[in-house]
Amino acid sequence: DVQDILKDGCFLEQARIELMLKRLRDKKNLILQGPPGTGKTWLAKRLAFALMRQKDDSKVRAVQFHPNLSYEDFVRGWRPTGEDGKLSIADGVFMEAIKAATKEPLSDFVVVIEEINRGNPAQIFGELLTLLDAGKRTPNDALELCYPEADGERRPVHIPENLYVIGTMNIADRSLALVDLALRRRFAFVGLEPTLGAVWRDWVVRERNIDSILAADIERRIVQLNDQIAADDRLGKQFRIGHSYVT
Repeated sequence: DVQDILKDGCFLEQARIELMLKRLRDKKNLILQGPPGTGKTWLAKRLAFALMRQKDDSKVRAVQFHPNLSYEDFVRGWRPTGEDGKLSIADGVFMEAIKAATKEPLSDFVVVIEEINRGNPAQIFGELLTLLDAGKRTPNDALELCYPEADGERRPVHIPENLYVIGTMNIADRSLALVDLALRRRFAFVGLEPTLGAVWRDWVVRERNIDSILAADIERRIVQLNDQIAADDRLGKQFRIGHSYVT
């Protein structure tokens, strides 16, 4: 739950984490964006567990987007079988998650997509991008995919209500331009900042046995450095150093 997230070393306010979970439940899709080292991937997995109210790795699938990732890798496409050089239809991570969630409608499932802006989301999701909408999660909105099932049949597919998507996005990445409006309006966005301060100091002193004077000095230096980075016209706030590097 939220208390476990805070205990593990999250330096945000409890109300802020609860708001993230509410937005995830309402929108079904959430993106955590921020500079490197702000704990985006760390928080994404813990939000998934808090949403499910249990720590169950079998119900969380993690994938990283990159420029070479395709619809065939993520949703469904042809794969070599290793036998006589033949090809066969195979489901990708997202279709596997859809089928798992459909089989267990009373359980929540989460797909965590790291660096969602480094691939081309519109191309990778294909027709399923439309079905990500919280209002289109019913069998009535199902669509046929580009590729049939492994048995050759074409069956309409819909994204079930109990499947959630959490993405992470490094706002210092130049590929941010690839995140188009079609994707943006289907996700709730949450910004994460470098979070130092009394809560961070107390945690590293207590949990990491860091000398309190040293912790205060580290904080002072990082804050000073981040102020310089933010003020630099060639860089800006998105290039600041996240607290994870000193935690």
